[in-house]
Amino acid sequence: MENGREIVSRDMAEMTSNIGEKIRRLSGSSLLVTGGAGFLGYYLINFLVHANESLAEKCRVVCVDNFIRGVPRWLKEFAGKKKVELVVENVNRLDAAALGDLDYIIHAASIASPTFYRKHPIETMDANVIGLRNLLDYSAAQEEKRRPVKSFLFFSSSEIYGDPPPDHIPTPETFRGLVSCTGPRACYDESKRYGETLCVNFFRAKKTPVKIARPFNNYGPGMRLHDGRVIADFCKNILHGEEIRMFSDGSPTRTFCYVSDAMTGYLLLLLSNHDGESFNVGVEKPEISIKDFADLVARTAEKQLGLPRVKITTQKNPDDKYLVDNPERRCPDIKKARELLGYDPKVGLEEGLRRTLVWYRDNMEETA
Repeated sequence: MENGREIVSRDMAEMTSNIGEKIRRLSGSSLLVTGGAGFLGYYLINFLVHANESLAEKCRVVCVDNFIRGVPRWLKEFAGKKKVELVVENVNRLDAAALGDLDYIIHAASIASPTFYRKHPIETMDANVIGLRNLLDYSAAQEEKRRPVKSFLFFSSSEIYGDPPPDHIPTPETFRGLVSCTGPRACYDESKRYGETLCVNFFRAKKTPVKIARPFNNYGPGMRLHDGRVIADFCKNILHGEEIRMFSDGSPTRTFCYVSDAMTGYLLLLLSNHDGESFNVGVEKPEISIKDFADLVARTAEKQLGLPRVKITTQKNPDDKYLVDNPERRCPDIKKARELLGYDPKVGLEEGLRRTLVWYRDNMEETA
């Protein structure tokens, strides 16, 4: 069986194949990744380091993060080999101009786990708004200097849709949302919505080549076991030999997109010419209930890793606002990304769970 490192290497190779010739556009360029120590940052930076092995001229990779949990071991290794430049800074205060001319900006810095953004609502809004504005101002200044940024990718969220009614499932980019502006999730949902408005108006007024990605329940290697999202919680329970604890009746449904497929979509968007547009990135099926998903994780761990089958229980979360404004269904319409970007997710749910569980098993200490 593959180990965790081999799984990541295979994912990088598959992503390179899926992106194809477009990858050459990165040759000799300078890229800034904010939130590089996070879940999505893990695959973004691993991919860019992998891509540099085949590009005609290596690209410069700058990783900005506040590293509140310390610098991860994998990132220390890249920095030690001078494959990545580390900048320890809050993106809200980042002096991007000091980094010189940047060709690509990928703004992935955010608190994306509901467990944590409910605990830190103001910090969540600051990263989604002030940090974004800081980077957009840099991009506009570069345009005025005639040294324009080639592409700017903003990570929004499927949460901007709120809780869509059944007739808007799967949810297309044209759905305007059904969102509370004062509920416990509003700090994240509304700041992402404002962020999209900010991006679109910078594109219209200042020609900033910004693209907007709306992730739908991405999962896979790189997500911390204590992230607080359902996939990490279930894997943590299993790997610790505990029963799976659900904090709902298990009836809400989601579609789950493996990180290599999602990252392929984000990179295709970054390298496209669809400035000022938003794209859903996820998978349309299977749409699965949380209860059935818990059972699938347990069965996959037993079948693929030989781990003991664990029980699934329902408990009340100590956070009494845990389920407030929680969407009943979350499923994207990805027709636009398929047709305009050539986005074609390939990793099935059980296979994605296998890769994720193996990676967690081999990186327990790093992901704690």
